[in-house]
Amino acid sequence: MKQSHGLLARVEGVHESRTLHEALLRLDEAPATRGFTFQNERGEERFVAFPALHAESRRRGAALQALGMKKGDRLGMVVIDPEDFIATFLGALRVGIVPVPLYPPVHLGNLESYTRQAAAILASSGTTVLAVSAGLSSIFWAFVERVPNLARVVETSSLVADASALREVLVAPEDLVFLQYTSGSTGTPKGVRATHSTLIANIHGFMGSALSMQPGVDTGVSWLPLQHDMGLIGFVLGPLYWQVEVTFIPTLRFLKRPECWMETIHRRKATVSFAPNFAYGWLTRVARDEDLERWSLGNVRALGVGAEPLHYDTLKRFTDKFARTGLRPDVLLPAYGLAESMLAISMKKSTEPMKVRTLDAGRFRDDGVSMPADGGEVEHHIGCGKVIPGHELRVVDEKGATCADGVRGEILFRGPSVMEGYQEGGAETLIDADGWLRTGDLGYLVDGELYVVGRAKDLIIIRGRNISPQTIEWEVNKLPGVRVGTTIAVAVRVEDTEGVVVMLETRSDNAEALKAEVAATVKRVIGVPPADVVCLPPGAIPKTSSGKLQRGKARRQYLEGKLGREGSRTAGSMGARLRLGLQVTRSWWARARFSLWPKNTKEEEHRHE
Repeated sequence: MKQSHGLLARVEGVHESRTLHEALLRLDEAPATRGFTFQNERGEERFVAFPALHAESRRRGAALQALGMKKGDRLGMVVIDPEDFIATFLGALRVGIVPVPLYPPVHLGNLESYTRQAAAILASSGTTVLAVSAGLSSIFWAFVERVPNLARVVETSSLVADASALREVLVAPEDLVFLQYTSGSTGTPKGVRATHSTLIANIHGFMGSALSMQPGVDTGVSWLPLQHDMGLIGFVLGPLYWQVEVTFIPTLRFLKRPECWMETIHRRKATVSFAPNFAYGWLTRVARDEDLERWSLGNVRALGVGAEPLHYDTLKRFTDKFARTGLRPDVLLPAYGLAESMLAISMKKSTEPMKVRTLDAGRFRDDGVSMPADGGEVEHHIGCGKVIPGHELRVVDEKGATCADGVRGEILFRGPSVMEGYQEGGAETLIDADGWLRTGDLGYLVDGELYVVGRAKDLIIIRGRNISPQTIEWEVNKLPGVRVGTTIAVAVRVEDTEGVVVMLETRSDNAEALKAEVAATVKRVIGVPPADVVCLPPGAIPKTSSGKLQRGKARRQYLEGKLGREGSRTAGSMGARLRLGLQVTRSWWARARFSLWPKNTKEEEHRHE
């Protein structure tokens, strides 16, 4: 076992478990008043006590075994409803089956692209059974034809069996819990191998040291997608291990009505929640005065923010607007992590104030050095806390030498939370012989506090200066007419030098005027005008299924002349409906063939004799 769990001795009511399988068994010992609460799309709630959650995992685990699945087999999951997702995931965990969560196809406009990527993940992971939400099998049966190792598609409503039929399995700390496929914001998704030992090491870091969670006292609220590490590890596996209550809001409900997030925190008197930077900006814009007057958020002691670069102005506007609810500014808890570290790398402690550095923007752009501002243009960087206990952080230059405090370089991470590898292999290019994980992210340290400033591969080099794309994007996002969170800045070759292309979404009727404003803003920020400004309709900027901007894909589409034409995030067009119809037809045919010739090893051998 790679880690020591001495932190638990200081947390009353938390039992140390060697595996998450063991932690799941311990739910029988939890008070019947403690568990998970699930909202539906209308906001109606259903409470499931922890012992009942374990009982349901036994029933679903037995049903998976009845399908012929055994320990180590891969179960693909395209499940929308949070309660259904968690019950199915824990059913797999209960019998040692390895879940492979996939995002559902939210937008019909990119169904073909989704199908290609999902099929690649199912093939790469070795998935043999795909569990889907009720009604989705009509779309997903076509995958049985496309993915050689996929034997069948089942709806989660069919995963019902007598718990007494469950065959117990032995689970070790080094065994896989699930495969976490990266979001694809910087490339093709890869399957991070998440084991019991690596996950528990990380859970101790964020649930214990950073958040100081207390069972029976703290309660969480989350609308985050459960297919994402922040939603799944941060609000399901961590709280399950700690036996902390959580209320789950369906992600689609939040997207339709974002104020339901704070409404739920207010009503449940919750103490902890988490969200990406964009959610705080969005909520600041839509929150109504009458709600702010009614909400009482004084119980909140940690509102985590991470998953994307942190924008000081966004968070400042949020805390200023929500001050009247009793929300204290110091409850904001910046954090940094990535799938390859399971979840967290560094986090501000909930008992400490948020650190903000006001620095000379020009000096940082030109030299990569964080120096206090002395007049002129300033830039604000938010600290993401110190490394979680039992782990190490370094920031290195291009030659691998450790950078001095305040000097920008690549962030390296080492410790028991580092993944054991990718399902597809290739992790040796990221993890060196001494166990240091190259994150690909840029940042700097000051007295152990980590400041994250962007990704190395996204850097824009103009006249020898390294410029983070966020420096441009955040300023452009402030302009009237620009849809916030949709601006992408990338570097392109222009004759003999590098130029900047800015792409954005807008509903403006005067695109030319907006382009002129963008060009003037870019020149003010970096000293040179952009080579091009591209205004696109809503839904055209490529993003991952978790909402992250895909700069590499946007750059490729721009250079190939396909920007805005390779599928859209919006739904409802005739073309999209036709693509859906074609997918359903393929699925119907695949299911009909399966009913005649079930796809299994012996049958395949017989058909090929």
